[in-house]
Amino acid sequence: MKAVPPPSPSFHPGRDPAIVDDPVYDPYQDRSKLFEPSVCSDCGAVYLEERWQWIAPPAHAMRIRCSACRRIHEEMPAGYVSIEGQFAHEHRKELIDFIRQLETYEKAQNPLERIMSIAEHDEKLAVTTTDIHLAHGIGEALHHAYQGVLDLNYTDAEYLLRVRWQR
Repeated sequence: MKAVPPPSPSFHPGRDPAIVDDPVYDPYQDRSKLFEPSVCSDCGAVYLEERWQWIAPPAHAMRIRCSACRRIHEEMPAGYVSIEGQFAHEHRKELIDFIRQLETYEKAQNPLERIMSIAEHDEKLAVTTTDIHLAHGIGEALHHAYQGVLDLNYTDAEYLLRVRWQR
């Protein structure tokens, strides 16, 4: 009888399986289905076909505030990215441009993935995000592009991801 190989875990490059595969409750996500169409009164994103999109809002759309804008308004990030070390100090403009480009790409795909702030402290950059996946993606992209050391610390009780990258 042939041995059957075990099923491979669901792994997606650039995504941490523990973050993506486990059902986790984000307190800022709407638990019930939203009225369609809806438009965010702050950013203008439109909720249609069960997802947020960057499209022109229909005239009859209900006005609400999306979860990303609620996080920004309440100053409650889901992701913290700390970029540390001499490299961060010497290349801060390049790193900020790199992070902003990544945000532009991710935000075009998912309007809820945004950078809330980028602050500079000594030899460190501190980035806050509205979503754990964007924070994770920033860390992975930095690690892929510049190597260094990447540390991820996820707290599902708070739906919070802390990413630390240094070189």
